[in-house]
Amino acid sequence: MNIEKLQQAINIQFNDASLIKQAFTHSSYVNEHRDVRYADNERLEFLGDAVLELGVSQYLYRENESMEEGHLTKLRAAIVCEASLVKFARELHFGDYILLGKGEEQSGGRDRPALLADAFEAFLGALYLDRGFNVALQFLEHYVFPKIDKGAFSHVMDYKSQLQEFVQQEKHQVVTYDIVKEIGPSHDREFVTEVKVNNKLVGTGTGRSKKEAEQRAAKQALDALR
Repeated sequence: MNIEKLQQAINIQFNDASLIKQAFTHSSYVNEHRDVRYADNERLEFLGDAVLELGVSQYLYRENESMEEGHLTKLRAAIVCEASLVKFARELHFGDYILLGKGEEQSGGRDRPALLADAFEAFLGALYLDRGFNVALQFLEHYVFPKIDKGAFSHVMDYKSQLQEFVQQEKHQVVTYDIVKEIGPSHDREFVTEVKVNNKLVGTGTGRSKKEAEQRAAKQALDALR
């Protein structure tokens, strides 16, 4: 594996490059190289899982002051689940760096979801050991948290339903959504939505789709009303 290429790609330099190698060393590779002392990434994966969960929890707690514990838990679970970690790993081309045994390589292990998710967590564990939690957090701020802000997990948090439930605590509350502006050409359009409660403006949202804009408007309304 090209350790230097990886460090340049993510713009992070390790003090102990052997930790990167361990983070991307699958157990199948270790089993085929027993004559050399290699360590697989399973222990680093265990540590990285905790680093990821703490980092995401801290971010969600800080950025969603009005969100209740149950909703925070649900959103965090969607961010740290295997499917999400696989997407992060693929975007970073982590599969290119994994050391695999011949059998695992031939069976397509380099793109196996569980293997990619494990490598992502193991990398976080290695980064934490080598550079500390703050640098690990900076990595998440660059590659994970922006996706939360852009609504990649909005399908998990239905802010429109939450807003409807919130306003129904009082009778005769009517929620309406209006597309007030469309920005850009048809192939790259953004929608601006206003949400009103009894004709009073309570939130505005922008998104690549009408649904996304409405969800963001509802979130802003919830933050303001709560």
